[in-house]
Amino acid sequence: MFRRFVCRLAVLGMIVGAGAAFADVVVVPAGHGVLRDIEIKQLAIGDPAPDFELFGVDMRYHSLSRYEDAKAVVVMFICNHCRVSVDYEDTLIELANRYQEKGVQFIAINPNPEYKVAADGFLKMVERATEKNFPFPYLYDETQKTAHAYGPERTPHIFVFGPDRKLAYKGSIDNYHEPPHFLVDALDAVLEGNPVQVRVTREGMGEYQVFGCTVKYMTPEERKAKGLRY
Repeated sequence: MFRRFVCRLAVLGMIVGAGAAFADVVVVPAGHGVLRDIEIKQLAIGDPAPDFELFGVDMRYHSLSRYEDAKAVVVMFICNHCRVSVDYEDTLIELANRYQEKGVQFIAINPNPEYKVAADGFLKMVERATEKNFPFPYLYDETQKTAHAYGPERTPHIFVFGPDRKLAYKGSIDNYHEPPHFLVDALDAVLEGNPVQVRVTREGMGEYQVFGCTVKYMTPEERKAKGLRY
């Protein structure tokens, strides 16, 4: 309990102040495919974007370094099965079409392994991306290595990086389809070279939260059984 309290104080400090970023340890609660509470380390504001190499629905591998010329990068953790994530697909498609013309690269990553959620398997991802005509790469993080590097709690969970690839915003897309429009505000600020006013939205913070379905993290025992050592 004390650790969670300290983490929340650190997050609040990132919202209201411009000081040094705090490391952020969060807990993804058990239930709905998460076998027990999973403690993960989440990127803090100002942290550099971890690179990755993941297979996409276009049958190609994608890495973050492939988009080094982008003015900003939006890494979005989404999935097929979550009703909240599905509800925001049209919003993300519209924003990607609008901001990619301004030099912003959107990248979607599904962090849920198929053995936990059949609807989130790779072939289902291909079907979904084709049906919705996603204007961005949709990548499969089957081992959850990339999810552990970034630390998403929910689907959808958004991470915005500026031209220096330092984290400028993390959290929800907006306030349940109402203002504040956190992602839009963050992108506009980054593109204009201004500070992002609200840099974090987090569950437990109060009025504005990241919301959606929990990322279906494997337990340490499950990772060990699959030979995953990260």
